[in-house]
Amino acid sequence: MKLDVIKLDGGKAGSVELSEDLFGLEPRADILHRMVRWQRNNAQAGTHKVKTRSEVNYSTKKIYRQKGTGGARHGARSAPIFRGGGIYKGPVVRSHGHDLTKKFRKLGLRHALSAKAKAGELVVIESVDGVTKTGALAKQVKDLGWKRALVIDGATVSEDFAVAARNIEGLDILPTMGANVYDILKRDTLVITKAGIEALEARLK
Repeated sequence: MKLDVIKLDGGKAGSVELSEDLFGLEPRADILHRMVRWQRNNAQAGTHKVKTRSEVNYSTKKIYRQKGTGGARHGARSAPIFRGGGIYKGPVVRSHGHDLTKKFRKLGLRHALSAKAKAGELVVIESVDGVTKTGALAKQVKDLGWKRALVIDGATVSEDFAVAARNIEGLDILPTMGANVYDILKRDTLVITKAGIEALEARLK
């Protein structure tokens, strides 16, 4: 599939041939859903924890005699049934992450790119070189109509462009190796440089 290439100032810069294997798939919601769940679960800290019966700071003295009270048989006040006692089967420190095969992760990224292309939310720009001023870049972004955009550059992101873009609300930049399903789907517009297209094709071939 062919797509027009533009410059940051809005001018035309020819066209580029996009791989059907990356941008021409029929997006599958189940694959994208599994990828987003995998990413968010791996990002979860998992540091939540409650104190069990053996960890609460409470006396372990038997609260009253075993027989003759007419009440239930109890031992320590640290039992989960009492206020201030330990928590039964509460959350513990653990990893929420799970595995997905490398082949499936590549497939998920292809479907995310295809979803943006099919929705008409994919923009290819010539390059981001030469951008040094935040004010000028902010005006260009506004003129292009990008409100929540993700820019994917080549193997590395131009340092001048990264500095100029870091204070612009709604504009995020990633190198090709940082491209991921969650960030792509979260933004309204996906912007890829020509160098980024080549690097993505090499990464996902």
